[in-house]
Amino acid sequence: MEAIDFSLIALFGRATLIVKVVMVILVIASFWSWSIIIQKFINYRKARRDAKMFEEAFWSGAPLDDLFARIGENPVSAPEKIFVAGMAEWRRSHRSDGALIAGAQARIDRAMNVALGRSSDRLNAGLIVLATVGATAPFVGLFGTVWGIMNAFKEIAQQHSTDLAVVAPGIAEALLATALGLLAAIPAVVFYNKLSGDADRLTGEQEVFADEFSMILSRQLDRDE
Repeated sequence: MEAIDFSLIALFGRATLIVKVVMVILVIASFWSWSIIIQKFINYRKARRDAKMFEEAFWSGAPLDDLFARIGENPVSAPEKIFVAGMAEWRRSHRSDGALIAGAQARIDRAMNVALGRSSDRLNAGLIVLATVGATAPFVGLFGTVWGIMNAFKEIAQQHSTDLAVVAPGIAEALLATALGLLAAIPAVVFYNKLSGDADRLTGEQEVFADEFSMILSRQLDRDE
């Protein structure tokens, strides 16, 4: 009796069109998830490094005007963008004669909150894909398995045999869809939780910096009044 090939390629080749489509979708979802995971690790590492460098410069005691002039119009890290937003609004809150325009503190806080919100959006961009893959991939795989098993039972009925050689290939092909669904979903769920926590921590650090900078500007505004 000829041995049955149970390799992944053979199982995929024997699967029905619907099951093949399900498998392809799950493989694409898995690669998409991993591309997001790798990119997020790179981005978060860079964000932490850039933020550390900026905060060292910010708390070095150098004049904030000099730091603002050095950063210029192209801030890189999120804290730099928050700092530039606050400093720019602080400068615009003074008239040409040096007098302070009313409501300066509220405008400065709103400007920094806008920069903070944009940074949070960038940090969380793509995480919804991981959440979606983690939530739906097992069910997509289960659909492929149910469809494959249904066709396996049709094959059994057509051949009027429940011999293992007749049953096993169809069942194996069907279960491969579930395996691929879990293969896509498990890393997506694990790294979604990890990356979501990292994004929250980075956002929290940026919020702390924004609050500290707001207090510094508030004291300066009180002296200018």
